[in-house]
Parts: sequence; structure tokens; C-alpha cells
Amino acid sequence: MNLCVHLGAAAINSTPKDWEGNCRTLLSSIEQAKARGVEILCLPELAMTGYGCEDEFHAPYVASWALDLLFDELLPASLGMAITVGLPLAHEGATYNCTALLVNGELAGFVAKQNLAGDGIHYEPRFFKAWPKGRVASVECRGKHYPLGDLIFDLDGIRVGLEICEDAWVAGRPGVDLAAAAVDIILNPSASHFALQKAQTRERFVQEGSRAFHCAYVYANLLGNEAGRAIYDGDCLIATEGELIARNRMFLMQPCSLIDARVDLQANRVRRLRQASYRPEPAHPLRMISVPWRPGSAAPGKAQDLPPRPDGRFEEFELAMGLALFDYMRKSSTKGFAISLSGGADSSACLMLVYRMACRLLEEQPDHPTLKWLCPEPPASVEELMQRICICAYQSSANSGPATLEAAQRLAEGCGARFVHLDVTPMVTHLEEMLASVLQRELTWEQDDLARQNIQARSRAPGIWALANAYNFLLLSTSNRSEAAVGYCTMDGDTAGSLSPIAGIDKVFLREWLRWAEQRYMPALNFVNQLAPTAELRPAAAAQTDEADLMPYPVLNRIQKLAVIQKKAPSELYPLLEEEYPDQTPQTLYGWIERYFQLWSRNQWKRERYAPSFHVDDENLDPRSWCRYPILSGNYRAELKRLREELEATHGAFS
Repeated sequence: MNLCVHLGAAAINSTPKDWEGNCRTLLSSIEQAKARGVEILCLPELAMTGYGCEDEFHAPYVASWALDLLFDELLPASLGMAITVGLPLAHEGATYNCTALLVNGELAGFVAKQNLAGDGIHYEPRFFKAWPKGRVASVECRGKHYPLGDLIFDLDGIRVGLEICEDAWVAGRPGVDLAAAAVDIILNPSASHFALQKAQTRERFVQEGSRAFHCAYVYANLLGNEAGRAIYDGDCLIATEGELIARNRMFLMQPCSLIDARVDLQANRVRRLRQASYRPEPAHPLRMISVPWRPGSAAPGKAQDLPPRPDGRFEEFELAMGLALFDYMRKSSTKGFAISLSGGADSSACLMLVYRMACRLLEEQPDHPTLKWLCPEPPASVEELMQRICICAYQSSANSGPATLEAAQRLAEGCGARFVHLDVTPMVTHLEEMLASVLQRELTWEQDDLARQNIQARSRAPGIWALANAYNFLLLSTSNRSEAAVGYCTMDGDTAGSLSPIAGIDKVFLREWLRWAEQRYMPALNFVNQLAPTAELRPAAAAQTDEADLMPYPVLNRIQKLAVIQKKAPSELYPLLEEEYPDQTPQTLYGWIERYFQLWSRNQWKRERYAPSFHVDDENLDPRSWCRYPILSGNYRAELKRLREELEATHGAFS
């Protein structure tokens, strides 16, 4: 019996309920796999419908439509192969997150997910039911009955089992039972969202799974910005005997990406025989589905050179964000981006992400259909492409300075984006005069500081919105996560936009990334990086800076992590800050803590109103996908009062 099998995994860029597009991409991946001689192909979780259908999974027709496509389109394409493909399946009044195994034009059965992802950005228990371990049922489709449940497939003596995404991330993962049943291959169809440095974790459990379970392990993930917020990196992996033998490049700007490798399953069987601790537990006969299959005569493969991972967090960040922006633009049928470019770090970061997206598109996919749609004539350079897809407006008021204007203009020129200078002073003056007439007094900075700052910020929204509408561009909001945490933003001002690309990342990271980018490829960023972050909404004599208004950004980020991610109370947080900042007085430390908690709790309503943002790491504050908090609350009054009383008892009364 030949035990050398040619395995493949494909990353799929799907879109929720894009029936024709998803099916076309799946069929293309199958054709590519056949051309390479792949015999067993793993496709991602819920790739037929798209993973991010949300409450549309409650619509019965969604599962029905996916099942029709499975039978009518994908089943015929499986001739000569074994293929797994993910779809929702209705059974006895519930919907299950399933993977179908198609073998040589026949449906072998459905494996249902046992461990549903219900934390972070995932809400699977809202849409699906978890399948009980070891249970097998029968489901009727088009007049025939097919097995459904916790199945193992015997393909003429080669045993295949599945772990579906979250199944592999939990203690007691299904792979333990599959290994006891002497499975030769574990396939893992996944929809695993991107987060910084997460790929290394995936790689570890795939390698360890192949070693501990004595099998070949095949992992397939989604690719791209599927539904708006989550980014999928397209990470596909094949491992055997504890060694990674194939992986693909992450963040590719293409519909699908395939990896393949030929594996000698006999080597894993020999290792299992040698393992003294191996305890076989034959699977219940109902779980073992025998499927006629005549694989080819694949020979053992040669070791492959694995493509490099992104070079650190900064490169990984810009690759992920570039792919997310590109997919958001093309899937929303818009033609570019408009940015209110202030010369500060945040708006400059947005421009740089668009620029790096354009660079990659020309380098990797010069024949991409979207590029042809954007540019009737192929652009000769990234600067020419940027002229077509990006416009930046510096919108000055009486309080704007020459340094920020120069920084904005130099960076726009360095990126090749169109640049315009709009003076909003007349609009600001008109609105201030209108307010003064209602109040029946002159406005002053002492009495009307917040109102006057917000008038300027909101005066910048109409012009940039008009430009975005005129060109069918997405307006990018430029607020970052540090500002979102404490509400340091103007609703309908700097938060105006269709998309908030950097609302999921903190200010410290952004400034570090911009300094890295300056050294790597964009010297014009020097004009931005040398400026202290400022809203530039007060007169120049006020010397306004963000950190003077708030607190040092590293402190703000540290408090956010302790309070929001680790859920520490103010009194628990204080000794940690005291240890980390020994040169600060108790009054200063308490002042930082008090300011953070008050601003955090008062500004949940702002976070609720942000334009959609991308999930970048597991410290996200987006209340619609990650971090829930009540809009109305006690504002930490009791907690802060207790901490202050404790500190004053030790250090004396605070002024």
C-alpha cells in the first residue's frame, strides 16, 4: 500500500454571502491544487458563505444556498481528489459550523465543530450550536442520508480526522482522540483572525500536533479583510513528524494562495509504534466512515524552503493594514482614500499605510483586476497610482503653524498623493460669531476652551467629506486607540470618516513605526517625527501638546492595559505604577489614574460611534467586536475615592 500522499492547503479571500465570488475562488484553488497533483486539499472554515455573515447565519436560506453550491459546483470539481470545505449546516432545528469531506465526486459526510469561538471578536455561540464529542447523526440532503458529527474517515486505509479552528486552541482538543484512533492526517480548516505575532503560536500548535499525534497536520486559513473589521493573514501550514514542511507567504493580495507537500505517512506510523506512551483507543464503529479512494502514486517530497515571516511587528503591521485597506476599498466599490492630513503622527500613519498598500499592489499584483478598474492606463510608478487613489487636505485655522503644514506637504509629496491646502478660518469665524450671538457675549479661551477647540475640529469635516464624495473615496478617520481610550477626539470632527484604520493601535506603537519607516524608506517622515503630538487647536502661545492635555502616552497605554485588559481596580493599579515610575509623586500617580478612569468611563459613547476599525492586536477597544463597556456607569467614583483616602492616610492630604 502506498502511504505517500500529496497534501495541500489553500487560503481563501472570501466575502460574506458573495456566492458567485466565493465559489469562483474555491473552484480556482481546486484547479490549482489538481494542477500540482494534490490529492487531499484542506480549504478554510465557512469558506462557502464567508465566516463573517453574523446574524445572517440565522436566515435558513443561507445554509440552504451553501448546500446547493456544495452539490452543484464543488462536488463535481472534487473528482480525483479529497477536499474539505466549510459551510453552515441545518439539522434538527439548529445550525452547525461544519466541514464537508468531498471524495472523488461524492459527499463522504460532515464533521461538526465541537468548540465554538465565543471570545474576543468571535460570536459563534450566537449563530451555531457546539457538536457533542463522540456523537454521530444522519442528515438528509437531496434524498440521501449522510453522516454528521464527530467523524473519522478511512480512505482505503488512510485515516483522516479534523480539528476545526478553535478545536485546536483548547485543552483536550479533538486531536487527542483522533491520535488514539491512529489517524494519519489531521486537517484543520480555520478562520483565525490576525493579531500581531499570532502566527508563531499557530505554527507551534501545528508542529506540536503533528509530533504528539503522530500524523501529518494540514492547516488552512482565510485571507484578507473578509467582512470589514477582522483581518485574516492567509497563514497555511503543513507539518509532519514535528517538523514544518510547507507554509505560504502571509497577507497576499490575491483571491487564493496554495501550499502543498508530499508526505510519507509510514514514517509517522513507525514513530507511533515506537512510542511507549501511546495508548490506542479504537473509535466507535459509527464514527469511522469508510470511503473508497484510490490515491495516486505520490513519491516522498523533498524539503522545501519556507518563505520568511514578516520581519518583526512593524513589517507585519503594515502588511496586514495594507491588505485590509485594499480589500475594504475594492469590496466597498470605492476608488481610493481621502485624508485630512494635519502633519501629525496619526494622519501621517494613515497616509503611509495607503502608500505601502499601493507599493505592494504594484510589486505583487500589477495585473490585479481592481488595479485595472482604478487606473484605465497601467500606472508607471507608485506615485502615479497614489495620484489616482489618494487625496490629502491640510486644513488650517488661525492656530495652525508652519511646521505642521510643511510636514504634511513634504510627506504627501514623498508618497505621491495629491495635496491641497484648505483654509477653514472663515468657517470657524462664522461659527464662533453665531455662538457668540446666541450667548450674547464674546467667546474667550478661558471660558469657552472646549467649544472653540471643537468648532475648529468640526469645521474640517465638511471639506474633506466633500472631496471623498466627489472622487468616490473612503474618508479615513485618523484617531488612534490611545485617544479612543480617553475620548481625546472630537465627534464629527477628527472622528469623521468611513473607516478608522488606526483606531485599533496605540499612539506609542504608531510613533515607533513611523520612525522605523523613516529609516527604511520614507525620509520625508522626519518632518512629522520631530514634532511633538498636538491637536493644534489652541493659540500658539498655549504650546498645546497631547501629553500635556492627558498624560505621557506610555503611561496612558500602561494604565489601559492594566485596567481594561487585565481588569485591575484603581487600588490594584497604583502600586504597579509606583514601582514602574519611582521618580513620580503619589499626587502625580494618583492624578494619572484618576484622569484615565474618569475619561475612560465617560467616553464609551464616543467609542460606540467610531467608524469601523481593524483588529490588530488583543488590546482592541472596539465595543462592537472586542471590548464591551456600559455607556452609563458609576464612573469609578467609589473606587477612586477609596484609593485617594488610602493614599492621603499615608502621604497626607492632596491639594
